Amino acid sequence: MIKTIQDYPLSRGDIAELLSSTGEKEQALFDYSYKIKLQNVGNEVFLRGLIELSNVCEKDCYYCGIRRSNNSVNRYNLKHEEVIDLVKLAFKKGYGSVAIQSGETSSKTFTDKIDKILRESKKITNNGIGITLSCGEQSGDTYRRWFESGADRYLLRIETSSEELYKKLHPQGESHSFTKRVKALELLRKTGYQVGTGVMIGLPFQTIDMLADDLVFMRDINIDMCGMGPYIEHHQTPLYKYRELLEPASVRFTLALKMISLLRILMPDINIAATTAMQTLEHKGREKAVAVGANVIMPNITPCNYRKEYLLYENKPLNALNDEDELDSLEKSLETIRHKIGYFKQGNSKHYSKNYK
Repeated sequence: MIKTIQDYPLSRGDIAELLSSTGEKEQALFDYSYKIKLQNVGNEVFLRGLIELSNVCEKDCYYCGIRRSNNSVNRYNLKHEEVIDLVKLAFKKGYGSVAIQSGETSSKTFTDKIDKILRESKKITNNGIGITLSCGEQSGDTYRRWFESGADRYLLRIETSSEELYKKLHPQGESHSFTKRVKALELLRKTGYQVGTGVMIGLPFQTIDMLADDLVFMRDINIDMCGMGPYIEHHQTPLYKYRELLEPASVRFTLALKMISLLRILMPDINIAATTAMQTLEHKGREKAVAVGANVIMPNITPCNYRKEYLLYENKPLNALNDEDELDSLEKSLETIRHKIGYFKQGNSKHYSKNYK
């Protein structure tokens, strides 16, 4: 069991063993990753105001509630003015960054819309707001255009690094190609973004060895940030019929904590998000993720009437608090684990700054 920094680095076998750990060994892992985190990124938590731009999606992934074939979804697109108002609000409240997330689409209209949002957001904040995009696979030209217009970071989740499992999660064909997904991550790196990816944890058909490979994959492609969390089913998806293969929610949650903990050890200076899925399975899930290695939280600032339509999975928290009360509650909650919010800070990846600047 790891006890000192000198035991680093971990082999793939070590990683798989630690993912299976329980009791004292599990707690020792969490304690160690917390120590590594404080040494490398400190006790500040950076905010990303989450803007769920649109639930229109061209993809038909078997696990996702807003997949193209789900005809029960009320589709929406935020107007440009609505997005800019949210950016202004976030900047005023001290969010150093926003994260703009949407279903995957590559139309010219969508490309132009993102470009306009980026340019105006940077202009009205005098380049003060950081912007993360999570808008799926795009062409190299589109990635370059958005980067030049002001996007700082791009999150493109691989969902699993196992091509075998990837094929079980997606329809077969060029529009759901594992190879294309990996190449998109490579394009993002070449373009100059702070690059992020992530995986679902506790999927049907997934093994501990696959999760160990996921961590090695993220280390080897040298990501700057990560957003990953437990798999949560949605009854209007094809993958739902395999729900009897799932571990209990508590097991998936703990496994997600161990994935965060191990990624922090493997990549000490990257940004790791405490995702909404963690909060979905456990009320204080985000705080528990922070306590083992995460250093980014993404409060949802999407207007409430749209949030209920962006349901990638079931039981997603639809916060009843207003934005100010939520921040106040989060601040107090983080204080209980000796952390603080980095207000008015973009919180760029130290890993990126060290390696690519």
